[in-house]
Amino acid sequence: MATFSNAPLDLRRLLQKLVIMFSFSIICVSILYFLLGCCEPDLVDSSQNSPLGWYNKTVLREILTAPDYVADDSVDGNSSGKDWTASRRLPDALIIGVKKGGTRALLEFLRLHPDVRALGSEPHFFDRHYMRGLGWYRSMMPKALNGQIVMEKTPRYFVSPETPGRIHAMSRDIKLIVVVRDPITRAISDYTQIISKTPDIPSFASLTFKNRSTGQIDSFWSPLYIGLYARHLERWLAYFPLSQIHFVHGERLISDPAGELGRVQDFLGLQRIITDKHFYFNKTKGFPCLKKPEGSSKPHCLGKTKGRTHPKIDPEVIQKLREFYQPHNLKFYQMAGMDFGWQ
Repeated sequence: MATFSNAPLDLRRLLQKLVIMFSFSIICVSILYFLLGCCEPDLVDSSQNSPLGWYNKTVLREILTAPDYVADDSVDGNSSGKDWTASRRLPDALIIGVKKGGTRALLEFLRLHPDVRALGSEPHFFDRHYMRGLGWYRSMMPKALNGQIVMEKTPRYFVSPETPGRIHAMSRDIKLIVVVRDPITRAISDYTQIISKTPDIPSFASLTFKNRSTGQIDSFWSPLYIGLYARHLERWLAYFPLSQIHFVHGERLISDPAGELGRVQDFLGLQRIITDKHFYFNKTKGFPCLKKPEGSSKPHCLGKTKGRTHPKIDPEVIQKLREFYQPHNLKFYQMAGMDFGWQ
């Protein structure tokens, strides 16, 4: 009988334990939910105070889980380790061109500056991935602190007809950087890169002319078309004043990198921190290299794809190209307000 009389008591004790455990579980879940709510990624938290505030968490979650999503979560030593204050935002400046003009070198040099946060890869947002939306584009940007300049480079932007209007729709005040070099040298460098990937293509001379016997230049062949700088610049000036466009002299970027970087830093409103002490000239490659690149204490030159040996081009072809480009170059000098001295 004692066993039966104790049964209700044991049952009550069991129920009490279950209630206590259930209450404790609710408290733990509530604390965890509170902590997770306070630690939302800055990509979501900062969206309410950014131009992309209308993106809700569902849209941003889709962005972050997209197959092509790539992000640089690191904040370098220049930020004093305060990555918790950093956030992703749309770029303040763009290197928009030109291909084989020295854009990669310029980007790597600028990344030495503590107030520059630059995306290493080329996102091609405004020419190839525009339909993904500004939220996707913003998610690609590196995290930056207040006061740091966010930038990216995609050389194809300069020659893409639709790009100026799209960039203007994002920001009317954005700063644009164009690296230009002698269009003939640039075209040969472009061709050199092409044959490194497809060595069986026709010769430079045969692709240069529509008709070799008449000397008619094929201006729509991509390596030559890119060098029609005045034609491309006209589209940009329809949206942006010249004061928002800075031209980097490609040849001087090689011979005087510190001088060109000084002018770029002035244009971006940065203190002149990148100086002669950061560079040395590599005779083998034929262009300047960094003594101490970002995140390293060892000297660094650009990769094997830079500084390739150019094929020899018939002097007659070079002369025909000089005659072809001369009026285009003169118009570009006038539009840009600079004489680049190309012969």
